Amino acid sequence: MESGSSTMSALAPPVFDGENYHAWAVRMQAYMEGCDFWEAVEQDYEVAPLPNNPTINQIKIHKERVTKKAKAKACLYAAVSPAIFTRIMVLGSAKEIWDFLEVEYRGNERIKGMKVLNLIREFERMQMKESESIKWYSNKLIEIANQVRILGTDLSDSRLVQKILVSVPERYEATIASLENSKDLSQLKVMELISALEAQE
Repeated sequence: MESGSSTMSALAPPVFDGENYHAWAVRMQAYMEGCDFWEAVEQDYEVAPLPNNPTINQIKIHKERVTKKAKAKACLYAAVSPAIFTRIMVLGSAKEIWDFLEVEYRGNERIKGMKVLNLIREFERMQMKESESIKWYSNKLIEIANQVRILGTDLSDSRLVQKILVSVPERYEATIASLENSKDLSQLKVMELISALEAQE
C-alpha cells in the first residue's frame, strides 16, 4: 500500500486552468484517493491536540493526520493554474479549496443543462467527412459522449452505435450491410463496430 501511494504522488496531479471543471474534478478526486489525501477533503476533520504525556502511537497518529491535511492542501495548490492559485491561497483547508472550486467553476444546474444541450446538438450534427478516418471520427463522438456523461446525462453506447451507423460515408455501406446480416445491431458494442469499419479502411 505504501509503495502504491508513493508512486501516485510521483505522478503530477491534473492541472485545472479554469476550463472543463467536471472532467478535472473526476480526475483530481481519483488522484487524491490514490495518494490517500481524499479523506482530508471529504471529511475536513479537526486534528485534536495531543494529550499530556502522549504515547508513541498517539504522536504517530497525530502527525499522520496533520501531515495528510497539509499534503491534501499542497496537492490542490499544485493542481491549479497560477491565476486560480491566487484566488484559493487564502483558504484554510483542502475542503474549503475544493468547495470554492466547485461553487466557482461547476456552474449551476441551468448552465450544466445548457452545456449538455450544446454537446448533444454537436453530437447530433456530426457527420463523418470523406477525408476523415473512422478512428478520428469515432474518437470525437466518444469524447462528446463522455463529456455529456460527466455532466450527469446518460448517452448510451447503443446511441453511439446508431450515430456511427447513420453518419458514416457510403463507402462503408457494404460493411454495415454485412454487420446487419450477421449481428444484432442493438447488442453491437462501439469498439466492435469501429474495428469492423477500420478493417475496411
